[in-house]
Amino acid sequence: MDILMQVAAGEESSFPISFTAVYVIGFIAAVTIGSIAWYNSKRPTGWESKERPDVVPEVDKEDKPGVGDPDQ
Repeated sequence: MDILMQVAAGEESSFPISFTAVYVIGFIAAVTIGSIAWYNSKRPTGWESKERPDVVPEVDKEDKPGVGDPDQ
């Protein structure tokens, strides 16, 4: 039994860095995409006159999105 405890104590448990990196990168991507969507949405009351930051791309709205000829 002592041998098993020594083997278990000698092994270091390493935290999975790749697992954490996926969550960190995913969080950054979600915040970035969410910020772009928020800036391109209708402005809340009092924010109508505020200018869009230069880093946020302009997204054109369609009258009927998803409807029409796909070859155009």
